Amino acid sequence: MKENNKLIRNGSIFGIIGNIFLFIIKIIIGVISKSQAMIADSINSATDIFASFMTYIGNRISAHPNDTDHNFGHGKAEYIFTMLISISMIIIAFKLGFDSVYNIINGNKLIFSWKLIIICIVTIIVKLLLFLYTKYIYKKTDSILIKSNMMDHRNDMIITLFTTISILFTKLDIYFLDGITGLLISIWILITGIKLYRESYDVLMDKALDDESTKIILSIIKKYHNIKKIGNIYSIPIGYKYVVIITLLVNGKMTTIKSHEIADNIEKEIKDNIIKIEDVIVHIEPFSK
Repeated sequence: MKENNKLIRNGSIFGIIGNIFLFIIKIIIGVISKSQAMIADSINSATDIFASFMTYIGNRISAHPNDTDHNFGHGKAEYIFTMLISISMIIIAFKLGFDSVYNIINGNKLIFSWKLIIICIVTIIVKLLLFLYTKYIYKKTDSILIKSNMMDHRNDMIITLFTTISILFTKLDIYFLDGITGLLISIWILITGIKLYRESYDVLMDKALDDESTKIILSIIKKYHNIKKIGNIYSIPIGYKYVVIITLLVNGKMTTIKSHEIADNIEKEIKDNIIKIEDVIVHIEPFSK
């Protein structure tokens, strides 16, 4: 767990540094060249700094161990801060969509500049490196917080790629491509933001464990023939992992030691087989017909 938190923290720090660098060069070039497009892009980088900062703060809070006030730890902080990032994505999507429609209707023309092309290429390279790094971290940690950061880097990289293509097309006096491309990308970012929001919302509202994991739990329990009946199976999300509470009914004449041995074995086997489960609590009850 500590290793995962360290990876996520490093990913957020590199994101903050990278986005600050991009913000500075974009705002300088934008002001010097008087390019509204580049100034707007620098504002987008400023929001990326916010997203990386939210990842850092969310990870620091979620890394705190459980205590007397928070018995299951602080894992849900990841989902609160992921929700904030998803909302920022949705706002950016509406802003980009509005600007794109405005440009299509009013026929605003991008002004070609090699400075803008160079900045776009630098942005793509930096964002590609950040995307690959956060993707590596996400595969290691399965953290929704780093996933939202990864998707943010990917979105920015693709936006800048199409912006570069649009700027190059202005050399051929083709200007409409910028608005159309921007509109399509804004829709894509909106869908991504909504998906992240829903995923965060589900966990914060204590959505139950998925059906596939529940089937695995049932298959493990059914291997123990001393169990007469399976009672309730409840699951509580704590961050990106779950605590599972199971009620099992056994022969009332079974010794306490034997019933606890079965419970301990089931708890261990479930945790060993399902990585997303942090803890299992098995209640043993006497069975009566």
